[in-house]
Amino acid sequence: MKLSQKEAIFNNEVVTRFELFNSLFLTLPFYQVKHTGILLPFFTSHCEEGVKQQLSPIDIIESFFGQYEQYVQAADRFDLLFRMIRYIERQVVLFDAIEDSAFNKTGRTEDTGSLEVLLRQASGNPALKEEIREKLQDFSLRLVLTAHPTQFYPGPVLSIITDLTEAIKTNDINTVHELLQQLGKTPFFNKSKPTPVDEAVSLAWFLENVFYKVASTIQSQVENEFDKPVFDTHQLIELGFWPGGDRDGNPNVTMESTKAVSELLRKILFRCYYRDFRVLKRRITFRGVEEFMGKLQDLFYENSFNNIADPRDEQESIIANLQEIKKVLNTDHDGLFVGTVDDLISKVKLFGCYFASLDIRQDSRILRKAHEYCRKQIPVGIPDGYEGFEESKKLISLTFNEVDFVCPDKADDLTKDTVQTIRLMKQMQMAGGEKASHRFIISNCQQASDILQLINLFLWSGWKKENLTVDFVPLFETVQDLEAAAKVMESLYTHKFYKQHLQKRGNKQVIMLGFSDSTKDGGYLMANWSIYKAKIELTFIARKYGIQLAFFDGRGGPPARGGGKTQKFYATMGREIANEHIQLTIQGQTISSQYGSFDTAYYNIEQLLNAGIISAVNKTDKDTLKDAEKALIDKMATDSYNAFVDLRDDDLFLEYLEEKSPLKLLSQINISSRPVKRNSGAKLKLDDLRAISFVTSWSQLKQNIPGFYGVGTALKIAKEEERWDDVKKLYQTSGQFKTTIDNCMMSMSKSDFRVTAYLESDKKFGSFWRKMRDEFDLTLAMVIELTGSSELMEQYPIERRSIAIREKIVLPLVIIQHYAIQQLQNMKQDDELAATYHKLVIRTVYGIVNAGRNLA
Repeated sequence: MKLSQKEAIFNNEVVTRFELFNSLFLTLPFYQVKHTGILLPFFTSHCEEGVKQQLSPIDIIESFFGQYEQYVQAADRFDLLFRMIRYIERQVVLFDAIEDSAFNKTGRTEDTGSLEVLLRQASGNPALKEEIREKLQDFSLRLVLTAHPTQFYPGPVLSIITDLTEAIKTNDINTVHELLQQLGKTPFFNKSKPTPVDEAVSLAWFLENVFYKVASTIQSQVENEFDKPVFDTHQLIELGFWPGGDRDGNPNVTMESTKAVSELLRKILFRCYYRDFRVLKRRITFRGVEEFMGKLQDLFYENSFNNIADPRDEQESIIANLQEIKKVLNTDHDGLFVGTVDDLISKVKLFGCYFASLDIRQDSRILRKAHEYCRKQIPVGIPDGYEGFEESKKLISLTFNEVDFVCPDKADDLTKDTVQTIRLMKQMQMAGGEKASHRFIISNCQQASDILQLINLFLWSGWKKENLTVDFVPLFETVQDLEAAAKVMESLYTHKFYKQHLQKRGNKQVIMLGFSDSTKDGGYLMANWSIYKAKIELTFIARKYGIQLAFFDGRGGPPARGGGKTQKFYATMGREIANEHIQLTIQGQTISSQYGSFDTAYYNIEQLLNAGIISAVNKTDKDTLKDAEKALIDKMATDSYNAFVDLRDDDLFLEYLEEKSPLKLLSQINISSRPVKRNSGAKLKLDDLRAISFVTSWSQLKQNIPGFYGVGTALKIAKEEERWDDVKKLYQTSGQFKTTIDNCMMSMSKSDFRVTAYLESDKKFGSFWRKMRDEFDLTLAMVIELTGSSELMEQYPIERRSIAIREKIVLPLVIIQHYAIQQLQNMKQDDELAATYHKLVIRTVYGIVNAGRNLA
């Protein structure tokens, strides 16, 4: 088959280079690396052949060792397996770096369009240019970095990847060789579990090394396209941060860690400023600026390297001194280096003294308990028995009195943390400005009183009604909560106190929607449709009451958690959904894969900005679903939901995950401060299992159930009911439905039921496994027919090829992992041997997830 130009470039720039640089591993001066590198291709081929024959992992591993007399002893076998794991982990890093180095040549393939192209088109069309400018004045993109246990690369490894990428771009073989040696000696994982502050340090690497430059570059470039100011009153790109602030189900996040992270972000930002200032200092060596340069030197240095006892927001002071320097340069020195000063001014305007807004998040059940405790300690006029009231009675019983209540030490830890953190938010705003920490997100929000009771806690903790500079963000996650969301918000919009609060906040409301838990709750198709429906209903209610609504999407990396081709969702929202502001979480390996370098971050941010602008400027209604189309999707979502729930409610569902996946061992991986499940001491229940652990476990099985299960059944029923032509038309005309199906195919392309095919004859799980495999086969056949393709992701050949190579690289890891899991189930009591198998399982998880880039 003839390759496209892009595929040919990918083969030359990525595949060939990988084969070339991979050979350098053979010369690394480490113990037995050469021997491992020689054996690994044979082991990989052996695994591939074993999977084709549907052999069990034990049979595959044992038959491989049977070919080599030197691997008779168990210790020698374990040693080789661990060396192969280490080798493959670094192969994945090498492939990441090579792919990133070629990104500008191969990555800009299947686009929704380019912001740069759009602005170029607008330069010759004054009407379009003015329309875009008006849109930009009320548009923003907010990217929120979240701490999740799939961001496996520590800071030193990320730095190596960055340097390796640059060396590969220039074919600097000597540097590549040195960096591969460094990579071989650099550990990939922690000896102990990270604290929330450690997680913040890890993610702050991206703020310092990528976002600081990319965000300011894009905003300046966009602003320079227009004659009139565009971003006088707001930022085009906003950054949010969850590590240290997200305490939902994580007992390790405390008020102290929140404070430490806030101080960390400030210090890292000032170091960025100080580095830029030193460049400025080397250039501006003229008279007339000494006083202003001296003030800035002291300010930047002190805040970069010393602990400030009582930090204050210095943004205005910094900008004022820079403006004075600019004035002197323009007046006395022919404007020399004014551009360098302007660059620093734009960064200070963009990042202030906080770098990224630290969001606070807690579960509504914890907040209810805190409210109950506090109202029993202080006279606030709320009647006795309040907790037993119906919701309507609660709303009229709440009072909004101001009290300066100090939580006593005898209160439970979570209540103390809640109240102390609310007080801390005021301190953070004083140190970094309002945006340093201005959002409190209520997880599992089920009723309007959840929001109003939280406002009570603020008013009881020293905050004043007139100066309540906080946005209260409900998070709706389950299918049931999404259905009730519009009713909850209408209760808030019509509540006297909340209405007044919103007016003070510019009549702007942020609502967060969670993709992960809705997938776990209702399956892939129902989750996507439930969120889409909820957005329509919530937009209608907001517009009814004159509220400017922004949706904050809690998206994970994989399609099962709202990831995939994210920008295409935002480009095709339709007129029924508020899309003036795009806000989403970026997490796990998605951070390093899509925002790990200047090139990839620039591209992905530009794509999201373009999607938001195109959605607003596009005057047609082609992306707005008609009633008949909604009814069709609703029927398919319901059929898909029924199929998924039938599987989910099977008694073997959780048992299968616990016994056949690494789920039980995920808690032992030293990558996250967060437990695998809420209520970590209790027996495992699906409701308590974190969505990220749920999705990760399925991806390790190479089954990716949350990303496709039920879709095939729904499509088959539609065809049987003679709606197939309507479904095909929907795929061709609806950007939302097309992206949903395309992302489903991406998820399926990372599945391989042959890995677990040995379970088909398992006495306990055989029929359960066949049920899942049959749905996969059905979904595969239906989506291939629907899209008119001959294989999965045929429309995206570069991504398909990349996935295939990555899957081949990590196949040995998958087999080793399942070999160890099998052995653990078969073995008798042997703690030392069990510990070794546990370590094998744990070590393989890193490479499999990192290779997938958006698996968890």
